[in-house]
Amino acid sequence: MERVTGGGMLPLVLASVGVLLLYRILVRLRPGAALQDAVVVITGASSGLGKECAWVFHAAGARLVLCGRDAARLQQLVQELTACSTGTQQKTHTPRTVTFDLADTESVDRAAEQILKCHGQVDVLINNAGISYRGNILETHLSVQRDVMDTNYFGPIALTQALLPSMVRQRSGHIVVISSVQGKIAIPHRSAYAASKHATQAYFDCLRAEIERYGIPVSVISPGYIRTNLSLNAVSGDGSKYGVLDKTTAMGRDPRDVAQAVLKAVRQRSKDVVLAGPMPTVAIYLRTLWPALFFKLMASRAHKEQKPKDE
Repeated sequence: MERVTGGGMLPLVLASVGVLLLYRILVRLRPGAALQDAVVVITGASSGLGKECAWVFHAAGARLVLCGRDAARLQQLVQELTACSTGTQQKTHTPRTVTFDLADTESVDRAAEQILKCHGQVDVLINNAGISYRGNILETHLSVQRDVMDTNYFGPIALTQALLPSMVRQRSGHIVVISSVQGKIAIPHRSAYAASKHATQAYFDCLRAEIERYGIPVSVISPGYIRTNLSLNAVSGDGSKYGVLDKTTAMGRDPRDVAQAVLKAVRQRSKDVVLAGPMPTVAIYLRTLWPALFFKLMASRAHKEQKPKDE
């Protein structure tokens, strides 16, 4: 009986592998979503990954609505994008800007109205804006935990819920959120940041299921470290600026490569994209398959670090 059972399982395993490979091939071959003339809203567009997303989506012919807190920096980006478009064959559009603080959820509804007035609709919403945090939980004020959650979680969901009804009415649109590998695993001295990204992952997973019937995809992008100023601008436990470029951040992915991955995810209507190296990817699986070992490794890391700035 064992030989018969084993012989019966091998074809099943091979068939399963074949189906998986075929699915991946079909995903790669299927036509991507057209972005020429699509209205793409990007939060946190004045720097870092948001700025790089502006460049790649502008090059794809999208009609951009750039959002952020600094009006001058947004206008500077508009000038740069417009100047580089001169003489190109690809049809491009002059970006619009909407200035507001995502952490101020009371102003988000007004900002959403301004965004819709730009072109009358939103085809792609890229929730990118966010802040990071470095600190010891014992020395971190509760107000810092709230501030990080306001920017990274409540702000994006407030803007999403403000713009979602218009997408539902037109039965089209695409919602993207830039989460993090730390939305899937938590590491020491990142409590506020990891908590906000875990909440983000959960919310947008729920949203994806609830609005699928309207034909509106939801993409959660979870990068590892990116070479931006995120750690420099991170907040510490007392609310002050961290002001240190972590080694892991300095050695992170090129933000332009991550922006290209976001563009690809939109075109392929991907649901969940993890952009991480081998070790973080292993850690994600380890957290699920062998949690005891994962917790031991994280405790060892916390002990070795002692202070977040010693990384």
